[in-house]
Amino acid sequence: MRMRTQRQVVDYSLQKRALLREVHSGRVGIYEVCDASPYLKNAARFHGELTDDRCPVCRRENLTHVHYIYGDELKQSAGQARSKTELPVLAMTFREFQVFVVEVCRGCGWNHLVEQYLLGRSGLDESGPNAPTSTRRRREAAE
Repeated sequence: MRMRTQRQVVDYSLQKRALLREVHSGRVGIYEVCDASPYLKNAARFHGELTDDRCPVCRRENLTHVHYIYGDELKQSAGQARSKTELPVLAMTFREFQVFVVEVCRGCGWNHLVEQYLLGRSGLDESGPNAPTSTRRRREAAE
């Protein structure tokens, strides 16, 4: 599900496929990729979103997506895991923040960065850097 203010999306699926190819060929050990920290596993348990995708390593459990938020405006909330349902509210509250989505297998510990993107009210503004100067001036005058 794509949110209205979501932009600058970076997808890491090619990196994931390359890493899994290395694992399945034996060039990279399972213990090197199944190394989720206890903090990441707890974040998956309490804030994660269960997916329909099976773990590509153990194939026993479904993966969980964990959304971490970062941004100067977030202050002490920066670096926290948040549920996906909280993100639209945060996107309307803050001008801009970064979201990192990590997939985690709570069974074997596989984890990999899935994607990252920006959220926030500035995605709704007409007054971005490419907007006409008159639009930016009107908005700045209103503030």
